[in-house]
Amino acid sequence: MAKLTDTTAPEHYLCDIDDIADPGAKGLRLGDRSLFAVKQRGEVYVYQNRCPHIGVELHWQEDQFLDIDETLIQCATHGALFIIETGECVSGPCIGRSLEAVTSRVDNGKLYLVENAD
Repeated sequence: MAKLTDTTAPEHYLCDIDDIADPGAKGLRLGDRSLFAVKQRGEVYVYQNRCPHIGVELHWQEDQFLDIDETLIQCATHGALFIIETGECVSGPCIGRSLEAVTSRVDNGKLYLVENAD
């Protein structure tokens, strides 16, 4: 789930939670930052949209970040697979490395990015 944070940290609205299928994913933009959110069993995880292997964006089509079974995040470039809950790569050229998690929170059905919370 989105990490709980100090409520005084600056926040940025990303999307409504209902805009993300369950299971499913949604690409997000915040200024020049490319992010994506994944929802699985009611939990939401937000990551930088950048593969740790060569830094490319992960999706192959709009909002397409999951494998065919919708159980893992998949990089379209090299097929690397990542655990949804942790971002850890479990298959592919960046095995053992992880996606960069983004601190976020859900409030009244809305997803927010929380700055400088770590």
